[in-house]
Amino acid sequence: MKNRTYYSLKVLICVFLFVSVILPLIMLICNIHPQDIQKVFQAPQFFPMLVNSLVCTTSATIISISLALALAWCVNRSSMRYRSLFSMAFTLPMLIPSISHGMGLVFLFGDNGLITNFLGININLYGYTGIIMGSILYAFPMAFLMLNDVFRYEDYTTYEAASVLGLSKAQQFLTITLPNLKRPLLSAVFATFTMIFTDYGVPLMVGGKTMTLPVYMYREVIGLLDFSKGAIIGVILLIPALIAFWLDLKNENATGSSTIIRSYQIKPNKKRDRIAYIFCVTIVCLISLPILSFVALSFVEHYPIDLSFSFSNVQKAFALGIGSYFMNSLAIAFATALIGLCFTYMSAYITARGKRNLANISIHLISMISLAIPGIVLGLGYVLTFRGSAIYGTFALLIMVNITHFFASPYLLAYNSLSNFNEKMEDVSVTLGIGKWRMLMDVYLPSTKATIIEMFSYMFVNAMVTISAVSFLANFRNMPLALMIPQFDSQSLIEATAFISVLILFVNGMMKLVVYGMKRKLTNQ
Repeated sequence: MKNRTYYSLKVLICVFLFVSVILPLIMLICNIHPQDIQKVFQAPQFFPMLVNSLVCTTSATIISISLALALAWCVNRSSMRYRSLFSMAFTLPMLIPSISHGMGLVFLFGDNGLITNFLGININLYGYTGIIMGSILYAFPMAFLMLNDVFRYEDYTTYEAASVLGLSKAQQFLTITLPNLKRPLLSAVFATFTMIFTDYGVPLMVGGKTMTLPVYMYREVIGLLDFSKGAIIGVILLIPALIAFWLDLKNENATGSSTIIRSYQIKPNKKRDRIAYIFCVTIVCLISLPILSFVALSFVEHYPIDLSFSFSNVQKAFALGIGSYFMNSLAIAFATALIGLCFTYMSAYITARGKRNLANISIHLISMISLAIPGIVLGLGYVLTFRGSAIYGTFALLIMVNITHFFASPYLLAYNSLSNFNEKMEDVSVTLGIGKWRMLMDVYLPSTKATIIEMFSYMFVNAMVTISAVSFLANFRNMPLALMIPQFDSQSLIEATAFISVLILFVNGMMKLVVYGMKRKLTNQ
């Protein structure tokens, strides 16, 4: 890679990050009218909505983290069978939009829900109960993924020494495991809190009269086109994410880089394994219920009047045009994954393998900042930035906002992988007369194939399920399939709505299976 090409690439990435990340935030703040700030805070519904958001988010976060921690412990600290299968099953809820979790709960526990009708159990779903339950389904898989890997990198010699000193298992968990989990646990708490606090899909479906701030923002912008008030709520929704981002940067070097001398040895314990197995099976059954309800309702004649098997609702859904919306979603997801992969990987290559100068540090920080911007806030920022431009209302803008929304995680995957190479490799390549382009093509890309596949998969799956980032930007010509869920639900087309969720789950499930097969093939080479 010649120096001119390398610097041109760096300039292109800097321009992209400024236009896609920094500019929308600036426009969001600039579009706030000072007189509206007082109106928002003095509105009688503002503080009840804030309380609703905080109560539901805090409750769901505590339960999600506790559940994720317990499941991660079962997978990594017991000898139960099918542990890898359970790990995959726990992430199933990530493959459908958040609004589908709320819809699944309505199908099960609503006034005409399957469980409500057949068992006569009414849990008073609408309100706090429904929002908390839906938010747990939506958020706990991500918390599980964040905590699951940490258990694999603990040094068993510490536990061995603790056993010699007479510490019980409970004392070892409190004095060794939890301190080792401190930083990942803190990151998981704030990431989960931010996800739930900024989500409007679940409370839109099951909130009832209990309105949260994201739902209020959605209705103000979509229904009333009040961008100023929407921007004010957007800035408020940014606060938890910015606090989490600041704490994560502050604690970046808080944990020591210990070397694993001996991997954790799981001792035989049939009682522990049996309890872990029963617990994991129970959780898989519970999180599968909404998904099974989608499948059941997709193929009934008319719920709840006629539950006979029928394909009429599938035919009706395609007659209503979901085929074109499905193709829109596939096109957007593939383009987001492909273009996003190029931008994120090249950004990581520049920052991980380049010198630590101002430009590279700026690219790294802006790439990380995108992690702290909720989708609904980013979508509004894009409306205010690109409204009236040539790309407004086009596929290009939807692809761009998706790339920005999901930029940070694949960037960090590539950055961490590329950082593992010897830091002197560039000096050696210069000495041998090997250019940057040849190093990239012959060394880095072949060595990080598994990471590249995972990056592509991450962006594809998330582009298929996202609603928040694109809800303000899509129109009937380029609307992705996930946005049809709230539209069909508002028209009481619940069977067609269920089929959309099943379709999205099927596509994302197939993508995950393809990725799993490709990664296995790579490891066996």
